[in-house]
Amino acid sequence: MAQIYASKTNEIQKYETEHENEVRHLAGECMVLLENDGVLPFSDKIKKIALYGTGARHTVKGGTGSGDVNVRKTVSIARGLEEAGFEIVTEDWLDRYDRDLEEAQKTYLKKLKDMSDETGEPSVILGFKHPFQEPEQPIVEETDIKEADAAIYVLARNSGEGKDRRAEKGDYYLSDRELQNIRFMTENYSNCVVLLNTGGVIDLTELRKISGVQAILLTGQTGNMGGHAVADVLMAKTVPSGKLTDTWARSYDDYPSSRTFSYRDDNLDDEYYSDGIYVGYRYFDTFGIMPLYCFGYGKGYTDFSLVTKEVTADEKLVKVEVEVTNIGKVYPGKEVVQVYYSAPDGVMEKPTQELAGFAKTKLLMPGEKEVVTVTFATEDMASYDSYDAAWVMEEGEYTIRVGNSSRTTEVAAIIDLDETVQTVLLKNVMKDKEFVKEIHHMVPIFDLELDDTPFMRPILIYAENFKKKIMEYEVIRTTLEDKRPDEILTLEDVKKGAASLEELVAQLAVEEMADLCVGTERLEEGGNVIGSSSACVPGAAGDTTSALIEKRKIPNLILADGPAGLRLQTHFKTDKEGNKLPGGEQFGMEIAPFAKEQPEGAQDYYQYCTAIPIATTLAQSWDVDLIKRMGEIVGEEMEQFHIHLWLAPGMNIHRNPLCGRNFEYYSEDPLLTGLCAAADTKGVQSYKGHGTTIKHFAANNQEDNRMFTNAHISERALREIYLKGFEIAVKTAQPYAIMTSYNLINGTHAANHYDMLQNVARDEWGFEGFIMTDWYTSQDTTALGMVSESGKYSYSDGVQCIKAGNDLQMPGCRKNVEDIVDGVKNGRITKADLQRCAKHILGIALKTI
Repeated sequence: MAQIYASKTNEIQKYETEHENEVRHLAGECMVLLENDGVLPFSDKIKKIALYGTGARHTVKGGTGSGDVNVRKTVSIARGLEEAGFEIVTEDWLDRYDRDLEEAQKTYLKKLKDMSDETGEPSVILGFKHPFQEPEQPIVEETDIKEADAAIYVLARNSGEGKDRRAEKGDYYLSDRELQNIRFMTENYSNCVVLLNTGGVIDLTELRKISGVQAILLTGQTGNMGGHAVADVLMAKTVPSGKLTDTWARSYDDYPSSRTFSYRDDNLDDEYYSDGIYVGYRYFDTFGIMPLYCFGYGKGYTDFSLVTKEVTADEKLVKVEVEVTNIGKVYPGKEVVQVYYSAPDGVMEKPTQELAGFAKTKLLMPGEKEVVTVTFATEDMASYDSYDAAWVMEEGEYTIRVGNSSRTTEVAAIIDLDETVQTVLLKNVMKDKEFVKEIHHMVPIFDLELDDTPFMRPILIYAENFKKKIMEYEVIRTTLEDKRPDEILTLEDVKKGAASLEELVAQLAVEEMADLCVGTERLEEGGNVIGSSSACVPGAAGDTTSALIEKRKIPNLILADGPAGLRLQTHFKTDKEGNKLPGGEQFGMEIAPFAKEQPEGAQDYYQYCTAIPIATTLAQSWDVDLIKRMGEIVGEEMEQFHIHLWLAPGMNIHRNPLCGRNFEYYSEDPLLTGLCAAADTKGVQSYKGHGTTIKHFAANNQEDNRMFTNAHISERALREIYLKGFEIAVKTAQPYAIMTSYNLINGTHAANHYDMLQNVARDEWGFEGFIMTDWYTSQDTTALGMVSESGKYSYSDGVQCIKAGNDLQMPGCRKNVEDIVDGVKNGRITKADLQRCAKHILGIALKTI
């Protein structure tokens, strides 16, 4: 076994305590106060708490699947309240649910084992298809009513990869029992609070009808210190300052993709993005649909006034200065200034408004003021014109709006462009053979501008002062020839400056490069736990080859799952020679037991990581500095355990609230998504030799049949919505890697999409790292039970991955290597194609030595 970096002691390490304390402190700022009639924060008179709900003792720290984090401990809301000094008086009800849950989990695990024995499919894969369903909670009865100063109901939801959520009671909708128990709670207690321990949107219409609910707090899923973070917010030790990153509709049917999303139209093979550019608030604002809670909404324990002091603009930059004042009298708080723009309808229709930038204040005491500045590039207001293959600003008035949510914006300035101008000239890529019929509007239906908006003198800008950029694309790949055949060059030579990276790549044989471009898992040679195939760090997701260490001094790269922290095996054993012994492998609720008899000299090792808030909850902070700090926490633990690449952040768009993996992603808005991912990346990559892998590139917006679904999307929607966040992250932070998605895009697998990987990511955006597949994308997964029921689409082509510029195939199999070698021999790909992929991987490996 390779060198081990885990601890030999099970004692709590200093970094664990430091990181948990920091997560506890910061997580409260991510929580969104949806409703509050003054019951929060709790006064000193609140001592006894009647606590109900499935999330009370079993608080969800984050979703399931590869995004889970194996931790030493998880602090539930019940425990957080108790350790904060509150007395929980409803132990009997909580105990009853504990017993029901324990029995349900035992039954579930047995069911998975029986299904696995019968079908041969790994239980992990079966777990994706058949996620655990919490049992019906007990009825709150008269005997459960105890004397208390306040009552709290913790409404929890969990979801994960491989399965989309359902628009059913107990998932998107509250169950009858949940509503029954909440009503019973409000009828018997004053000071009633509902906490939403959810990773995504749920329907709150029925809950809002219950008059006795005095406060609703979206706690989100805040990692393994969530219980403490919630208690701190309830007591105002931390003030909630989060804002929604999604539109919460009054009805699920209000979402434009509601009828055709995923399984809902009985078509899992083809997903037609008929909503086009109208995703989230862009749709609700433009088509006049009033949401329950709008994008960017969130209350606090105090109120603020926003006064726009100055707006300046030219052909390069728009600058907005806003004075924010805490006009409350008791509590401090933080406010988020949100700046939107409304582009003129011309040849192309436009959404009513789009987020242009934002800034969060410092903690302001009552009466305190701060002037915050939001800037953005003027050309960011351009739209993509598919007819001319260009980013275009059409002539007319661009209205700048300022507010603290998407529905409170007021006109702050008008920028008048004299003529239409192309800002960037590209070429159309990623074309679809099928036409997607998109929704359209003729004129904006919902006008946010008030009738009494005062006259404003426009800020004039001129088309002639813009400098048009003309994009250049790769034309040919040239084979690198070995000009130093008498030497054996190594990566260390490149590090020292004794050789160039191109000279090293030129020396590598096709077989060496094929090994380099394929991960090390070999299921046919004994196999590993799915999603845990690292030979070097147990529990990590995979490695690159170790075969080139001795001759070429090329280190293997170790990759670990995310995005709510590192997912590693917490406890493992080795024999005295350092070889890992069976046992301790974990995924979800399953943990493989160790053998009762261990060899002499067996050594125990421990790897405990911190679970940070899920991506959606993090983004609710609207605080890039906070998110960067969370990235630094992960980067420090990567350094601790010798992880080179974190398979995160996830940054797909919340197109529909039922996507099972939305919790791993930030928002419905691409700008917010991109800036969050960039901040996360900067935090991680502040630790030399450790980097992020932004994923899933692109349009991974559903989980059912995720490996074999074809997303049909117009080029404008792709560029403005589904690729834009990735573009921002690449240009702003240069992550080490990109992971392609499972799905097809307009008929071509993402991993095989030359247009997207080479033309867009590298040529247009200037991406410098390497690109990898998602796990098992380019291999036959029939034996794993990962198949298309209809058979309409198959898995991606491993040889075409190389041609497209998908440099690394994970977790890897022997056939991938053989196919690449054969592909060069039979001319399906050139040696230059393979060299290009090898160079990208070695460029990142160089950063780690």
